[in-house]
Amino acid sequence: MKIALIHEHLAQDGGAEKVLQAFQEMFPEAPTYTLVYDRSSAHSSFQDKTIHTSFLQKIPFGVKHYQWMLPWMPTAVERYDLTDYDVVLSSCSAFAKGVITRPDAKHICYCHSPTRYLWSDTHQYVRELNYPRLVKALIPFWLPKIRLWDQMAAQRVDSFIANSSMVQQRIEKYYRRPSTVIFPPVDINRFQVSDGTDGYYLAGGRLVPYKRFDLTVMAFNKLGLPLKIFGAGLEEKRLKKMAKPNIEFLGNVDEAQKAALYRRAIAFINPQEEDFGITMVESMASGRPVIAYAKGGALDSVVEQETGVFFSDQNWAALADTILRFKPEIFDPQNIRRHAEQFSTENFKKRINDFIHQSLTKH
Repeated sequence: MKIALIHEHLAQDGGAEKVLQAFQEMFPEAPTYTLVYDRSSAHSSFQDKTIHTSFLQKIPFGVKHYQWMLPWMPTAVERYDLTDYDVVLSSCSAFAKGVITRPDAKHICYCHSPTRYLWSDTHQYVRELNYPRLVKALIPFWLPKIRLWDQMAAQRVDSFIANSSMVQQRIEKYYRRPSTVIFPPVDINRFQVSDGTDGYYLAGGRLVPYKRFDLTVMAFNKLGLPLKIFGAGLEEKRLKKMAKPNIEFLGNVDEAQKAALYRRAIAFINPQEEDFGITMVESMASGRPVIAYAKGGALDSVVEQETGVFFSDQNWAALADTILRFKPEIFDPQNIRRHAEQFSTENFKKRINDFIHQSLTKH
């Protein structure tokens, strides 16, 4: 049985890339097909893998500014030659599901979300584009055509896997397809429980607008409590201008530094609506509770009053009020850690293997 892996693009190091890493560990002989591969931005683990890129890789600025290539991405994925493969396993948040396979091949799509900028977040996406003015002006005219292609491409998939309950609902709404929820992998073995904290709260990840770090900064500006933020991104400069001295920006940190930050924090702050939210699980793997916006993937991973608490209104005042009422002493770090173990990479691989086996048996 020959397997091919499909991934959107290898130009950053995020949660979707961790899923691909797990797939590559499960199927080490399988090649990976992707739109573009930026070795300087992608995780180093991909450097010794067989990577096939699309024609966008050869276009001037096609790698560093791959987002500008949006109108040509459907054509690019359709041109992958997958005729040699019996099973195609795609890791998809946009175009990867649109590959064309043999009639007798099985295409299983692990969906991180139906394409957000085509469906759930279109208007926000257009407002926040960091594109040249001309490109940004043309994008709204391209989106309807790409949206039609995206809906059609979803029908090429034989079986969908959703990474959370919310994504499962979106797949049903936008693609009219059923799916099975398998939570993404978290390497919980990298995290340990500490016997105490250093008196600060923690937030972190890619500093981009939809993650709403601005709410966290505004809340802690008012509270005056110590806050550490790790990560970098488009919002970093603006957030630093907003922040008071009690807020420390750490930039990108390595895995060991991040693990140390989690285990010595009072709690991890998650003010955004995530499809799943791996950082929340990493905090819980360190025995630290989560203060999360009560929507999206947090509802799958956080247990109220056992591994964290929720706030219902997505504004700084609601977050600040929840932090004021928060009682870290009621949480058992070992119990939080045990809860996080269900999201381990080992469990993820077993569930994916079982799903593939069952799908092939039915097929």
